[in-house]
Amino acid sequence: MLEPIGVTAEQERVLRSLLAAPHRTVHQVAAATGMEADGVLLAATELEALGFVTRTPDQPPRLVPVRPDAAVEVLVSQRKLELDRVSASARELVREMEVQDRHRLDSLLEVVVGKEAISSRFAQLLTRTSASLSVLDRPPYAASSEASDQTVRRLLRQGVVVRGIYSPESLDRPGALDEAMSARVAGEESRVHPHVPMKLAIFDERTALLPLSVDQLVDSALVVHESSLLSALLEMYGLLWRDAVPIARQPSDDVDERLLTLLSAGLKDEAIARQLDVSPRTVGRRIAELMERLGARTRFQAGLFAQRRLFPE
Repeated sequence: MLEPIGVTAEQERVLRSLLAAPHRTVHQVAAATGMEADGVLLAATELEALGFVTRTPDQPPRLVPVRPDAAVEVLVSQRKLELDRVSASARELVREMEVQDRHRLDSLLEVVVGKEAISSRFAQLLTRTSASLSVLDRPPYAASSEASDQTVRRLLRQGVVVRGIYSPESLDRPGALDEAMSARVAGEESRVHPHVPMKLAIFDERTALLPLSVDQLVDSALVVHESSLLSALLEMYGLLWRDAVPIARQPSDDVDERLLTLLSAGLKDEAIARQLDVSPRTVGRRIAELMERLGARTRFQAGLFAQRRLFPE
């Protein structure tokens, strides 16, 4: 359950043992979990570094778990700071590139102008893709391209790894969640992240395509070839992927399951209401009922419990 924030299965096993019976020694945890004492000690040390466990001054020390929701919130904030630093580094790299020789810039970056030219370059890059395609999806949207969708499905049939990270706003359109679920059924690895900073497509980890404007539809895009800037984009994508929530593998007729999927994806009540075709007041009431049923005190906890229910290990 906690793997997306850097907690291994062994560490979570130790943490769960401590949550069930706090103030255990390393050897008591080892006896309860069936793990080796050295393995428990290593896992406890790593959990302490992540903020999930503290030690008492006793001899031998006893291990005390920290509230998991509080520890997770701190880690999420740290990841956001990491993403901000990566974004700042990317901007700094662009500034450094501006002072490089023009010929050098031409070999690293392309500026593509015009909707038709961008569409053609995107299709060309898709056709050349042979190993992986990684996409960040967020509004605003131009007219949809059925041909591009067909090409992506062809890549999936050819064994190309296709990963998509959607923003909650991208699932706000009617039917968008079902479309994303269908893409996952076709083989796409699909996740949702509450903070998708830009549109982006990375082809075979060698070339990236992104618009020159984040929040407006413009007729210009940037093609980034192998460079420090591409490495920064790949690192940013990896951080987002690690923290993103998987999308369910197929549409469900169960309203509560769909509600849990949308809640774990971070959608607001109004967006959830549009997806479920009910009123925001009904959504608020159903979320309150689910929180009571799940034993969650906050929407954040309900989202974590929803992930555990929808995507068990």
